[in-house]
Amino acid sequence: MTKRLALVTGGTTGIGAAICVALKAAGYDVAANFISDEDQANAFSKETSASVYQWDASDFDQCEQGVKKVCADFDTNVEILVNNAGITRDHMMHKMTRKDWDAVISVDLGACFNMSHAVIGAMRDKEFGRIISISSINAQLGQIGQTNYSAAKAGVIGFTRSLARESASKKITVNAVAPGYTDTSMVQTMPDEVLKAMISQVPMGRLAQPEEIARAVVFLAADESGFITGQTLSINGGHYM
Repeated sequence: MTKRLALVTGGTTGIGAAICVALKAAGYDVAANFISDEDQANAFSKETSASVYQWDASDFDQCEQGVKKVCADFDTNVEILVNNAGITRDHMMHKMTRKDWDAVISVDLGACFNMSHAVIGAMRDKEFGRIISISSINAQLGQIGQTNYSAAKAGVIGFTRSLARESASKKITVNAVAPGYTDTSMVQTMPDEVLKAMISQVPMGRLAQPEEIARAVVFLAADESGFITGQTLSINGGHYM
């Protein structure tokens, strides 16, 4: 395989970090975007040898400039984009502020547009590309207190289907991965009773591991996955069985 450049947003922690590690192990050059905690990002880079870059994926201009910097540093174009950056601002609708709504939509959905826009031109010129966006089980199921998050992640699925249709003739695949409840630091901070209730809904009776989500991303990123596009791969322990 020609060594390709992969860029992962939110790539230094949680699922994003696992994706970077898996892509690196599969032979890709990897650039990991992050927005805060520079010390943690540098430690991740030292541990994994992934290159780290700081910008706000919800800011269109920062994404354009960030991608240019990555491409210049690696002297090639981004061929694998993983839209992983995401946040939550959970509240019941009657307590949710417009600021809570806008923040989640801007990061969880808006960043997919910003980043894809920054790489799609070069992908079309080369007639090769992989865009993989991380959605969520809650895009499909819905979740109490997450109208903003569920709407954003459902938007990712619609975005994926439409961009896949636009890009198919240029041999660019666009897919989404919808993880179920995953063992990340965000989940680990939940009260025990809430966590137990979440796990009880999963037929396999456990949380996903970040590495299990990462394996799906590596599969979709592969050259050999060129006939899979517009799809959402659910990794949820049988939640819909």
